[in-house]
Amino acid sequence: MSKRKVLLVTRPDIGKSAVVSVVMRMLESAGITVELIDTLQSKRFGQWKKPLLDSTVELVLVLGGDGTILGTAELAKGTPVPILGVNMGHVGFLAEFEEFQIREAIQRVIDRNYQVEKRILADVKAYLPGVDEPLHDWALNEVTIEKSDRGKMVELGIEVDETEVSSFASDGVVISTPTGSTAYAFSAGGPLIWPTLRCLEMAPLAAHALFNRPFVIGDTSSFRVGVLPNSISEGWITCDGRRSALLPRGSYVDVSVCKDVLNLAHLSEVPFAQRLVTKFDLPVSGWRQKNHPSEFSRPWALAADAGQNATSHSEVNDAH
Repeated sequence: MSKRKVLLVTRPDIGKSAVVSVVMRMLESAGITVELIDTLQSKRFGQWKKPLLDSTVELVLVLGGDGTILGTAELAKGTPVPILGVNMGHVGFLAEFEEFQIREAIQRVIDRNYQVEKRILADVKAYLPGVDEPLHDWALNEVTIEKSDRGKMVELGIEVDETEVSSFASDGVVISTPTGSTAYAFSAGGPLIWPTLRCLEMAPLAAHALFNRPFVIGDTSSFRVGVLPNSISEGWITCDGRRSALLPRGSYVDVSVCKDVLNLAHLSEVPFAQRLVTKFDLPVSGWRQKNHPSEFSRPWALAADAGQNATSHSEVNDAH
């Protein structure tokens, strides 16, 4: 039997912490070789190369927040190796477990008791004036095209499938995958998209336009965003908050669904809807039900125990 190997990635501030020591000790006690990386170097936009991740690595375990997981994606993209995140940050939407559950998470890794979910990526090509070949990059969460001058607006032209749909002055736009729909795009007013869908969404940022609503396209369509030649400001492109470059006036960016996917490991079958409720701490009981037991906000779930009759809707209404 070949030797098992796990790549452990952490934030620099926890690389030598007691938590990391516990994780490494548990894995090594189970006969698993552990390689530790506590610093992720960010590259410029368009400079990402196919990773040389050791083919013997069975899983990349990340201790950190979503930012650390996004950086780790640069190591695993283009490989079948899954990433499993344990949240050591804030919301940690990409992470599967919280810090207090770390021993259970490691035991599940040791037992290979996890599932793998494929997440789509955005393929990004930036065409600059006077340059023959585009800069090529990708994003797990989102690509942003924003103003480079903080005190001005950038003027953008928007196309879908080579058809002009809008143009406006704005702070920029966010183009998100379903994975990133809970991040920057959500803050910009975009919809939450289930991660199993194959689509991209665009959300304008403070656009001076009558039509400034987010919209979603399918995986056979593509966005094109151009920095207009007479724009007040040049543009600035960033993928996943890590890889950036200047977009001079006259540049344009094509964004479509990438052929590659990224594998994320899951330790449970918790529905995405439940993750939304937990991570965002959603008030599942409306303000009218705040003084009632929580079950009264879900009349369809008021079935009695086995062998008893279900409560009728009229009885529920009477209770209010």
